[in-house]
Amino acid sequence: MVNFKVKKALNNNVLIALTRDGEEVILIGRGIGFGRQQGDAIVNSTVEKLFVMKDQSEQEQYKKLLPHLDDETLKVIIEAVELIRARVAEPLNEHIHVGLTDHLLFAVNRIIRGMGIRNPFLLETKALYPFEYEVATEVTQLISRKLTISLPEGEIGFIALHIHSAMVDKDVHDVSRHSELLATLVRMIEASFAIELDKESLDYMRLVRHIRYTIERVVSGEKVDEPEKIADLLKLEYPMCYNLSYKLIKIMQQTLKKPVYDAEAVYLTMHLQRIQTKVK
Repeated sequence: MVNFKVKKALNNNVLIALTRDGEEVILIGRGIGFGRQQGDAIVNSTVEKLFVMKDQSEQEQYKKLLPHLDDETLKVIIEAVELIRARVAEPLNEHIHVGLTDHLLFAVNRIIRGMGIRNPFLLETKALYPFEYEVATEVTQLISRKLTISLPEGEIGFIALHIHSAMVDKDVHDVSRHSELLATLVRMIEASFAIELDKESLDYMRLVRHIRYTIERVVSGEKVDEPEKIADLLKLEYPMCYNLSYKLIKIMQQTLKKPVYDAEAVYLTMHLQRIQTKVK
């Protein structure tokens, strides 16, 4: 069954096509444009190797990127997106084609010129999004191997943010902002306890996981009920941890520009108390 008809091949890996309803789309896939002529049919048996970009704004942005990419680099980036799709095994927002392609084009050009950009939120991103970080590691290895360059570790964090953004259908800048917020909160905790947290420790991972879910609850507006008896006990027994947790949720509130329920301070206090106990 014919799904698309070729309107114009932009290069070996990208072409403009029309659906059966006459809707214009961009088809992206390794070698999909090679030898294609106007009016050629793209049949169902090849669709699994395609990425269909329907959003008009995304299409225009993607077209603007293409003149800056040689076929080999674009082919490898498409392969990287295929890898992500296979590992995630769930629908990805089509913006990943624009966002990740743009980022990788910039990153590869920097590396070729001997330039690098430090990722100040690498550890926070790794802790917040371990699965995405794992997939991003595979992506950087693929790109480094295929393009014979060496992408630095910091790129793993940036790519992980793009993957998470596509998975949850959120703007990558919002996702990055959450990593920055986490870094700010961790610095406050370390300064208050006069310690440097072990970023590989189980307690740190638990803390980060809790903060991540707190941020997600705040963003979604999910209400958390406050266990009053526990709250009173924590205020009495662990005033330093409780006061710190209250300061932390106020920072969340200011950054996210959304209300944070006081109950969040109760649950955060428990994590802080566990950390404080181990550093005494």
